[in-house]
Amino acid sequence: MSSNEHDIVDDMAHAATVEPAPDVVAEEDTSGAADDIKQLGFGAAIATLGYVFWVVGGMEMVERLAYYGVKAVASIYATDPATKGGLGLTPSQYGDITFVWALVQSFVPVFTGGLSDRFGYKETIAVSTVIKIAGYFLMAMFASYYGFMIGAIVLALGTAVFKPGIQGTLVNATKPENSSMAWGIFYQTVNIGGFLGPLVASFMRGHFGWREVFFACCGIICCNFLLLLTYKEPHKEERLARAKLVKEGKAKQDNLFLDSLKELKKTHVWLYLLIFSGFWFMFNSLFDVLPLHIKEWVNTETIVSDLFGAGGTRNPVFKFLLGMNPEGTEVHPEGMLNLNAGLIMVTCFFFAWLSGKMRATTSMVVGTLLSTAAMFMSGYSVLGWLSVGAILTFSVGEMLSSPKFSEFIGNFAPAGKKGMYLGFSQIPLGIGWSLEGLLAPRLYDHYASKERFARELLLEKGMSQHDVDAIKGGAAFDKLVEFTGQNAHDLTTQLHDTHNVGMVWTIMGGIGILSAICIYLYGRWFRTLKKPS
Repeated sequence: MSSNEHDIVDDMAHAATVEPAPDVVAEEDTSGAADDIKQLGFGAAIATLGYVFWVVGGMEMVERLAYYGVKAVASIYATDPATKGGLGLTPSQYGDITFVWALVQSFVPVFTGGLSDRFGYKETIAVSTVIKIAGYFLMAMFASYYGFMIGAIVLALGTAVFKPGIQGTLVNATKPENSSMAWGIFYQTVNIGGFLGPLVASFMRGHFGWREVFFACCGIICCNFLLLLTYKEPHKEERLARAKLVKEGKAKQDNLFLDSLKELKKTHVWLYLLIFSGFWFMFNSLFDVLPLHIKEWVNTETIVSDLFGAGGTRNPVFKFLLGMNPEGTEVHPEGMLNLNAGLIMVTCFFFAWLSGKMRATTSMVVGTLLSTAAMFMSGYSVLGWLSVGAILTFSVGEMLSSPKFSEFIGNFAPAGKKGMYLGFSQIPLGIGWSLEGLLAPRLYDHYASKERFARELLLEKGMSQHDVDAIKGGAAFDKLVEFTGQNAHDLTTQLHDTHNVGMVWTIMGGIGILSAICIYLYGRWFRTLKKPS
């Protein structure tokens, strides 16, 4: 650990022994109870979930299907050469797009999450769906750096408006004693969409082209208008009654911005949000950088040959479900990444039950450490099966940590401010994802870019600087194969062995370890806030 990391851990250890400030004790003295709520049994928890819970699960599934249809392949689309329909950008240029995407999607809900509490969840979900349609349409129509960036900003805005309404409904439709199972099931329905989205993208780009991927996502998100017809907002009568009192001057409605700042000043809130930023930095690299790593370094043909024999498969069902290329000889990066959603979809009930047996912060620490182990596994081999193992390990860690984050903050949110607090949950995602979006692709560009390594080797092999500069973005490795006459697999192994490709993932893993330590120390401190009765 670096000296800076030691300083952070020392500060956290100090915080664990400091008495909370007097001005927040009254509001925090029962907050620690959120870390140790007794949960109902498996069957009883499911039986207590109402129909609204399943409706919002369906809407989230549809939204995730469309969203991950783009997100899982965004880095591939951005860095693919123009000859393959991509944008031909460098990883660093793609990082600029993800940075802005993350800022908008993550920080807009921080101060607008309370709008869904005030104006209605159904209304905000409907508006967000229209905005998201516009984002996918812009991506389809304007295949350029700025076109993709503007489309990403609009899509991010729509997602930012969508999230608090969905999650606020979920919190209001559940009780503390069934919340662990509710969030686990919700996470599973989400991953059904997350599983299908990349498969749709893989099929569409393989058989039609990149533009059709975005049009397909437009059509998918429109399905949420049908689900909205069956949606009924929980506790709507109370919200309308309060709005009436405010209008008549019989009740005061606090300024949303100032009210948000007041809540964020609470020690247990801002400290929790700050600590979890590290987890989200590591987590988002799975979607922003790992597809690039698999595309450039991992040999997935060995997976196909082990499963189906030499020559792959012609079965269209297998090719779709595994996210394979049209020839059925290799697995696309989004197909590999889909193991994450697939495992969660199959096993989330079990891990929701398992995490319910632990304190929330304990579950998050264990999950973060497992995800960290996957980071170290990811970068040090071109073996397809090792990459499979890393993704599956990461997925188990995600199931133990990510749902607990939202459940935990929802449980200690004050009554009437659930949407606001779920909006706050975007702060660590915003910090972590924004920094990851800006830094991780640049780290990849520096330590692991096959495109850059290929250009350097072309110069070493005798190609002139002028000719190297004339190669279109994303096409350097293909030119290297043509120029040298060597086998693509042999050249990939040569470039991998002569560069420190794994350093990117070592850095990610280090951030994960630091995050786990901080979450553990926070959990110890948080439980001191619960006063004995």
